[in-house]
Amino acid sequence: MSMQFEQDSVAVLGRLDALRAADAPTHGGRVLSYVYDSGIAEIDALAAAAVRAVQPVNALDPTTFSSVAVMEREIVGFARAVFHGDDSVVGTVTSGGTESCLLAVKTAREIWRADAAARGVDHRATVPRIIAPSSVHAAFHKAADYLGLRLELVPVDAASGLPAVADFAALLADADDVALVVLSAPSYPHGVIDPIAEVSALAAAAGVSCHVDACFGGFVLPWWPGLDAAGWDLQLPGVTSLSADLHKYGYTPKGASVLLQRGRDRQRKQYFATTGWPGYPVVNSTLLGSKSAAALAAAWAITQTLGQSGFAELTASCARATETLLGVIRGIEGLRVVGEPTGPAIAVTTDESVPAERRVDPHHWADQARTHGWQLQLQPGFDQAGTTRPGGARLPATAHLTVTPVTESRLPELSAALIAAAAEVRGVPRVDVAPLLGSLGAALGGALPATLDAATAFALLQGIGLAQAGASDAGAPDATATGALPERLAPFLALVEALPPAVAEPLLTELIARLVEP
Repeated sequence: MSMQFEQDSVAVLGRLDALRAADAPTHGGRVLSYVYDSGIAEIDALAAAAVRAVQPVNALDPTTFSSVAVMEREIVGFARAVFHGDDSVVGTVTSGGTESCLLAVKTAREIWRADAAARGVDHRATVPRIIAPSSVHAAFHKAADYLGLRLELVPVDAASGLPAVADFAALLADADDVALVVLSAPSYPHGVIDPIAEVSALAAAAGVSCHVDACFGGFVLPWWPGLDAAGWDLQLPGVTSLSADLHKYGYTPKGASVLLQRGRDRQRKQYFATTGWPGYPVVNSTLLGSKSAAALAAAWAITQTLGQSGFAELTASCARATETLLGVIRGIEGLRVVGEPTGPAIAVTTDESVPAERRVDPHHWADQARTHGWQLQLQPGFDQAGTTRPGGARLPATAHLTVTPVTESRLPELSAALIAAAAEVRGVPRVDVAPLLGSLGAALGGALPATLDAATAFALLQGIGLAQAGASDAGAPDATATGALPERLAPFLALVEALPPAVAEPLLTELIARLVEP
């Protein structure tokens, strides 16, 4: 290789280091969402070595690269044991929770279509339904959109974060057009486990598939203190599929999840296969064709090395840290924990029972915690008016905390920061976006449009300071130059919450799309 290539590669890698320096930290526990830090450097080193070993491998064809088949088989076997599946349970390693959820929905749709045909019903004349709590992961909104199903949401209680079993019973009384029921273990927004035992039994009685989305908590709940897995995993006969992400509490680099299905015939409907072209026969277990084996190899190496005892030890750390944080937050006047979290996720909202001057807005709190060096995730309030039961309570805005094993070692400084941040914003009212909405409407001719095209959405982003004029068109050298998010996110989240989805969603799309335009 030429000397020039070596020099250029050093320069490129140096720039990559500079770009990474602008990212949120992925280790050390200061980002309480998105990243899952075991706190053990040897796990990261093991994953990196496994990734390097399979760097050139194409996981498309396990008959050519037999290592892929061995690793996937052993990961699925590990997951099947963890989630108490019997010999009829088979599975697949996917690229992440969203792909696992999409494939679970695709499988259920195919089974529903076959059942409809057996009853002499033309499935093309009916749009099948997915029934799920309003707290179900957005991946199921995406799956319904991509695969042509209708997502019917059951409201959850604003205090507990849980849906009512009776609402599912009512919807399943006439289940001819229901393809799938989805429940979470736990739900990401609130960290609580849906009533899986009761609802899966109702689904089974109605002949409807039932998926447990354990993408977030799957590889931590089996070892969570005091939790009986018989209430949520594959021990329940009504549960027909279950997903769990290895790149969360499996501590694997991003790009690995497991989807388990009850029964080979069921799981085969997940596949795509064709000989209908002049090239090689195509058989895909996942949405991707050619795909990296990197995350698969890392997940395999970690599960093989840690085993259930290693996961149990890491989970114990998560559980201790979560219990401590719950105590700290419950002791902060003006804040309230939503429900009774089961697992390492905590949702925090305003305690409306105290006087207004003593309340703490969760988004102001999260913004203030950021000034102390800790990043919480802001979740907007949610209007449940569009769910199956009219008058469903509005869900409050919350701050979300994801707890990982490394959190335990940072508890004193994290706790101090959370207490201090609350004291610094106590009594500060929620952001009033009415003036901003009015000014934006005036700038657009008197009112916000019903929908936004790209140019109008970008103009709105400029108007609220989230995009620099002309930055995208000028070809900014780095993504940060197109207008980064402001230091204070509470005003932006309040705006998102106040806007109708037909406006908010294009606005958010434009924000992300402009960041990666050349």
